[in-house]
Amino acid sequence: MATRTLILLRHAKSDYPDGVADHERPLAKRGIREAALAGDWIREHLPSVDAVLCSTATRTRQTLARTGITAPVTYVERLYDATVGIAIDVINGAPEAANTVLVIGHEPVMSSLALSLASPDTSDRDAAGQIAMKYPTSAIAVLHTDRPWAQLELRSATLAQFHVPR
Repeated sequence: MATRTLILLRHAKSDYPDGVADHERPLAKRGIREAALAGDWIREHLPSVDAVLCSTATRTRQTLARTGITAPVTYVERLYDATVGIAIDVINGAPEAANTVLVIGHEPVMSSLALSLASPDTSDRDAAGQIAMKYPTSAIAVLHTDRPWAQLELRSATLAQFHVPR
């Protein structure tokens, strides 16, 4: 079985317009710029994305649009206010043919998910330490696993990288 790549991207910096519900908040100017930088970094450093799992919130959808990544997308309402268990369940449903899956979501689940999936024996300790300190907007955690998506579970992946595009 080939190694699979899981990319966990926190949405880019959002705005806080008056009277706009949290789910509908758009990206701020800085977020628009940084989402594009995130997409550039993903294309330059990681395998081609085969599938995207994206929260239905406006800021996650706009983040995806600004990355320029054009892989098939599934918008998942449950990623909006997810727990680690919900996020893993969503990833377990990713297409098996997809070797590289991009998940676009929110804090606090993105940092918890990255650290929960990471095997302490094989993961990059510096990356884990950075994630434990802060998982800023537009941040990208990269994990690898030899398991099929349906069998991904706690501590079954290797945290390889953590990058904050600025």
